[in-house]
Amino acid sequence: MNFRKIAGDIKSLKIQGATNVAIWAVRAYMLSFSNSSYRKLISLRPTEPFLRNALKFVRKNPNKNSKIFFKKIKTDMEKISKYGAAKVQKNSIVFTHCHATTVINILKEARKKKNFVVHNTETRPRYQGRRTAIELAKNKIHVEHYVDSAGRVALKKANLMLIGADAITSEGKVVNKIGSEMFCEIAKKRNIPVYVCTHSWKFDVDTIKGFEEKIEQRSKQEVWDIDKPYINVRNPAFEFINPELITGVICEFGTYNVKGFIREVKKRYPELF
Repeated sequence: MNFRKIAGDIKSLKIQGATNVAIWAVRAYMLSFSNSSYRKLISLRPTEPFLRNALKFVRKNPNKNSKIFFKKIKTDMEKISKYGAAKVQKNSIVFTHCHATTVINILKEARKKKNFVVHNTETRPRYQGRRTAIELAKNKIHVEHYVDSAGRVALKKANLMLIGADAITSEGKVVNKIGSEMFCEIAKKRNIPVYVCTHSWKFDVDTIKGFEEKIEQRSKQEVWDIDKPYINVRNPAFEFINPELITGVICEFGTYNVKGFIREVKKRYPELF
């Protein structure tokens, strides 16, 4: 694919998931090392620090660092999968929302040794949850698929909640698909552990300097193509999750509480700061 095609697919959500977005953004950048291509790529999805961190790293030495990046992502994702799979118990019920590559890989890894059931939500308005269900079913993982408004019912008997992340701020707030905090609140009430499964490069370094993570507002046409007085259709793509609702963060260097995760990122990746 050429640069314009990749950029268009990232913008239109044909390329989904923060990890996939970062990988394809680096591939696009390798087609054109210009400053304009760099600015274009980081402007495509405002709530994607993984994309920004990956490009920042590769930009310093494109040919060398791109090879390091792709190898690192592969190795890191394998580590996350193993750490996360250890949290999935035999014959348990796992709840997830939206689509996250890290969560999919964890469940695929867990399925090698255990049987369990996944309860997932459709994730309106782009139905990313359907993609999750299809990918899991291909790997012989049983899925109970629910409409978003039945999320409380889907969580009732769950033993574990696993979600991805699009960003983590310096204050410990996790940014994920809209609806995530609501489900975390339900899980908290029912004493269901909630783990955020993510690569550490989703930590937004800029938030240390006071930058506010932007919440992407998608087109109202995705929800309801209507033009009527007094009706304003809102379509936020993401929301902030209070860190108090999160049991832990599963990343490539282990499982930590949110504060511990941030501390480890600063220690292990000083080049990002």
